Amino acid sequence: MSVRATLVPESYAGLNCWRLGLPGGDRLLVSEHGGHVLSWIADGRERLFLSPRSALDGSAPIRGGVPVCWPQFNQRGNGPKHGFARHLPWLTTAYDLGSDVASLELTLCSSERTRALWPHEFELALTLQLQPGRLRLTLGARNTGAQALAFTGALHSYFACDDVGQAELAGLQGRPEWDALTDDHAQGGEALRFVAEFDRVYSGVAIPMRLQEGAQRLQISQSLSWSDTVVWNPHVAKCAVLDDMEADGWRRMLCVEAAQVFEAVTLAPGQTWQGWQQLELG
Repeated sequence: MSVRATLVPESYAGLNCWRLGLPGGDRLLVSEHGGHVLSWIADGRERLFLSPRSALDGSAPIRGGVPVCWPQFNQRGNGPKHGFARHLPWLTTAYDLGSDVASLELTLCSSERTRALWPHEFELALTLQLQPGRLRLTLGARNTGAQALAFTGALHSYFACDDVGQAELAGLQGRPEWDALTDDHAQGGEALRFVAEFDRVYSGVAIPMRLQEGAQRLQISQSLSWSDTVVWNPHVAKCAVLDDMEADGWRRMLCVEAAQVFEAVTLAPGQTWQGWQQLELG
């Protein structure tokens, strides 16, 4: 008889969380606050960065892991930066536990709190599928109201690095590139290196990217329904003004985000949308 995956409740710094585990040792820690993935351990190694200075009491967004930015990317709208989804409690609504694959679903629905910020009816679902050496995060949105709605957003993944200065990200070559720091437009290079503050958006057809640091390799891919990819590292100066980051925290992380930045997704009443980001070792 095969050993099945496990799902157990866990408290992490006071947050109500779920620990999803495979028999081979791969583990996922997910907070119901924000529908936020806090940890992904694969092949015995933590693959996500979580700042030790991050607020975990709900007073501020969590710095690290995989924040769900929705229904607004950054400050491109009238709502809170990166939207309200990462500030609110989600409900755990489904799970499936196999021997080599397990999944967990969390949902967020419109409420009085969301209507005060954004006058639309919706249902948001985050599905996490864990396999040995692989994690797929799927965000789904459904318009449950009588009026059309439009949104931007991202799966704002923070990846763990030993030293981002030694990391290289390939797979964005030739894609339209916008540098948010200089407002310059160019095309993505064959391999991106991170020797200074980096904040760029890449548009166009997404092909799998490869994040490599020494012998560590991570393949990052996303569905075509996300039209953009954001790459961000604050480096020394920007990190110094972030209260929820240690002075050298920039060295241990790199954000590669599946995103919708420039053009909003519009959903008619009853219409749905879905976008995923997949992370795979090797």
